[in-house]
Amino acid sequence: MEAVARARAIGPAPRSIKRGAKVAEALAQEIVHEIVSRKLPPGTLLSSEAQMLEDYGVGRGSLREALRILEVHGLITMKPGRNGGPMVIEVGTRDYGRMSTLFFHLGGMTFQQLVEARLILEPMMARLAAERRGQELVGQLADPGSTQVDDDRVYYEATNEFHRTVAAMSGNPVLNLISVSLEDIFRDQVSGALSPKDERTHVLEVHIAIAEAIAAGRAEEAERLMREHMQEYADWVRRRRPELMEEVIDWR
Repeated sequence: MEAVARARAIGPAPRSIKRGAKVAEALAQEIVHEIVSRKLPPGTLLSSEAQMLEDYGVGRGSLREALRILEVHGLITMKPGRNGGPMVIEVGTRDYGRMSTLFFHLGGMTFQQLVEARLILEPMMARLAAERRGQELVGQLADPGSTQVDDDRVYYEATNEFHRTVAAMSGNPVLNLISVSLEDIFRDQVSGALSPKDERTHVLEVHIAIAEAIAAGRAEEAERLMREHMQEYADWVRRRRPELMEEVIDWR
């Protein structure tokens, strides 16, 4: 039987919600506060509807609207069944990126501007990682000669993991979230367009060079190599999909 816990049994009772024009939004914020402050893991069932109505002192309509807000934002899901209810789910960079694309789309922001943002941010992440002298990165990278560059899936996973690891090693979770979510959006926009197969070994060799610079604490070199690497790929996408550059980012 699936093991889940009821959030009501963990920690003190929630704070009551002040009534106002946006009760549902305030309640949604309070529920998120409870999830974070109690460190509720994915799979935790929140309190029952009856208990939440009592705890928060709101109407049933406001409560259901608040839960719907959280569900739309990918923070909870409604578990069906007799012992079901609102359940905490795991969120990640792709969820943040999906939310961001709505604002990018409404603001008329283009793919070119997304590329420019990555060209600024990712070299900075490599510099920060080098300043931390992260020795672990080199050991995580496969030998370019042993990677099946003709296998799109294997190559994609290798390159994707490299950029995510560098971002995580920056030591700044805010920048990490932004950087990785922008990469997710970028890859979605180019529909998985990968480097040409005859260039893939070179790409992996560049990854090794960046990793070695990071591990040795050569911050300026790591930043420069990452900038050149990102620019090289951006130029290739621009040549292959020139029409994409001026397109407004889609809401995903």
